[in-house]
Amino acid sequence: MDKQKLIRKFDKQSVLYEEHTRKRMLKEWRQQIIENIHGDVLEIAVGTGANFPYYDRARIHLTAADFSPMMLRRAAGIADELQMQVHFIESDIEKLQLPEQSFDAIVSTLSLCGYDDPVQVLRNLKRWCRPGGQIRLMEHGLGGNIILRSAQRVVNPIAHQISGCHWNRDIIQMVKGSGLQIERMERHMGGMIYLIWATPGKSEIDPANHLSQG
Repeated sequence: MDKQKLIRKFDKQSVLYEEHTRKRMLKEWRQQIIENIHGDVLEIAVGTGANFPYYDRARIHLTAADFSPMMLRRAAGIADELQMQVHFIESDIEKLQLPEQSFDAIVSTLSLCGYDDPVQVLRNLKRWCRPGGQIRLMEHGLGGNIILRSAQRVVNPIAHQISGCHWNRDIIQMVKGSGLQIERMERHMGGMIYLIWATPGKSEIDPANHLSQG
């Protein structure tokens, strides 16, 4: 999908995203992913700031990036309400340029579905994260059984046309392919929701051996 068309699509969806943010949707999983994050933090594809309520404001310096100006405008409103200091960047995440090893933690929630090259985005996160830092992901992708995966692949073209989102992404293979090291992973909703705690570095472990099902 043309990138400008995709930006306009997300601009239009920003009202719905803000409603979800205010309703604290997916609260439990967001809290898990954000827990204990501190230092210089980057959140990519921040949307309307759905994760903002779960950060410890006293322990972070937050930079938030998104390509949708309407999403950022609404996220700034949420930040003001929470009395959070946030540095906002309006940029296509796939073209975002940041100094290497400049963040202690990087967060992505429900963003890998939208990129043309999600593995390269993950490689960028690896470059931007400091040694010993944390990369936290909450993403949706292929489910845990063949019937669900087959259905996701069938409906993917329609879903992408409507929402700009791919439903058939293999999250585990993307993360492994990027060279990130998975420390912990949980899967929920039939295996379609992935919570991943990772660090920079080449993974030498099989995520299947570090998996808990929810």
